[in-house]
Amino acid sequence: MRTTVTLDDDLATQLQDLSARLRKPFKEVINDAIRKGLPGAGKPPKIKPFKVKSWNLQLRPGYEGVNYNTLNEELLIEEYLEKERRSK
Repeated sequence: MRTTVTLDDDLATQLQDLSARLRKPFKEVINDAIRKGLPGAGKPPKIKPFKVKSWNLQLRPGYEGVNYNTLNEELLIEEYLEKERRSK
């Protein structure tokens, strides 16, 4: 909406300086300043807290207590040996 507002000289100067410093349009700086001055504008909106649903993921039999880094290394070694066998 377009409207005409008369600003005091000192206020206009401060807003122009802020506009130049922030490199934002004068209109945007004025709208932001008015929003901050309105009651309740500074309060964050009420948002329901985020809750994480956790699941009890049990490992398959035979995988309990396995060091996964060791398992990964063993699989990489097997893959490498298989490639070597194919190349011969």
